[in-house]
Amino acid sequence: MTKIRAMITGVGGYVPEYILTNQELEKMIDTNDEWITTRTGVKERRILKGENMGTSHLAVPAVLELLKKTNTKPEEIDLLICSTTTPDFVFPATANIISHEVGATNAFSFDMQAACSGFLFALNTGAQYIETGRYKKVIIVGADKMSSIVDYTDRTTCVLFGDGAGAVMLEPNSEGFGLYDAVLKTNGAGHHHLHQKAGGSRRPPTHETIDERLHYVYQEGQAVFKHAVVGMADAAAEVMERNNLKGDDIAFLVPHQANKRIIDATANRMGINEEKIMLNIHRYGNTTNGTLPLCLWDFEKNLKKGDNLIFAAFGGGFTWGAIYLKWGI
Repeated sequence: MTKIRAMITGVGGYVPEYILTNQELEKMIDTNDEWITTRTGVKERRILKGENMGTSHLAVPAVLELLKKTNTKPEEIDLLICSTTTPDFVFPATANIISHEVGATNAFSFDMQAACSGFLFALNTGAQYIETGRYKKVIIVGADKMSSIVDYTDRTTCVLFGDGAGAVMLEPNSEGFGLYDAVLKTNGAGHHHLHQKAGGSRRPPTHETIDERLHYVYQEGQAVFKHAVVGMADAAAEVMERNNLKGDDIAFLVPHQANKRIIDATANRMGINEEKIMLNIHRYGNTTNGTLPLCLWDFEKNLKKGDNLIFAAFGGGFTWGAIYLKWGI
């Protein structure tokens, strides 16, 4: 019996127009372009401006572009998963809002939260619905308005993050293209190194939590860096070993755009050179769930049918993992 795999048949993306440069940040906090670039690789990031604008306002144009590129009617979508750390609301799910806005009236939809690894987790989850034969068209959206939870008085975090969204279509394929394998991990013991201290059920919003600026990203940089380097590299190496892949077999590493040094360390562990790394951190910063699909969006023209791709990510939680996928378009 021919194995059915979940193949990416299209990519859409969206980033806001407003560009926040390192030079502009120099006027806001005690930092400079050289310091930011050397330590992170970020030169600029996109910021969503406007009143009452949330993550769905990033995701909807990405999905609409995806539908247009794949010549898909919104009513044909069976399932839409939105991986996000910055939902429009605590409830309803941002995926519900996206589905409504794009006209996916026959799809059921839900959000997935795994911090920066969320798109990987959602991609693997969506693939299961395709592989079992239950659904034919599944959209995975990775989107975050990180500017909504970034403290622009904290120079260690505000230089890192930007806003953006990307989306992919998953459809069944029996010709050997699509998702082959996934290594996904979590370890809640690391949550205190990278989290948002207030705003959830443990510490709901109060005057005190707002005054103490507890509703922003909190990160212990050195601890996160150490775990991210090991986690992303180990997961990528494991998925390659399980599938008998060497560095020469990989067309591209698609890494989470958290930090240029983390990306380089992962690539070195995999035995691939810089020309095989999808890199756009200098343009968008860390868009959290948006980084992986935005890489595909930017580099789609460089891909060819049959290319072996390794996705790798690390996020708060801790969460991390890698996926091996064979490009089919």
